[in-house]
Amino acid sequence: MLKSTLEKFTYKKLALGGMKMAVKMKPLGDRVVIEPSEDDAEKSAGGIYIPDTAKEKPQKGKVVAVGPGRVNDDGKILDMPVKVGDVVVYSKYAGTEYSENGTEYLIVKESDILAIV
Repeated sequence: MLKSTLEKFTYKKLALGGMKMAVKMKPLGDRVVIEPSEDDAEKSAGGIYIPDTAKEKPQKGKVVAVGPGRVNDDGKILDMPVKVGDVVVYSKYAGTEYSENGTEYLIVKESDILAIV
């Protein structure tokens, strides 16, 4: 009993871009935790520098944690179509922003994910 409880709350180590990162949270239901990608485009095509306040929100990111899935009307849990490590495209203003250890995350519902890249 104690071992399974400890396993539940231990950090999951994930390999992201060659570095390891600890994610403390486990999303509930059909929620997915995404680390938005950083766009390096600080300059427009015309050569104008774009300030951070004028940049668009990213719509692509890497999945770092996935909930167990949505419960249907019969009480069965439906598997999630995304898994940890997938790069996904999501709705522009979807989800809840969350910051942990200086890293920004976005918690979205499965329905807000538009595609797996």
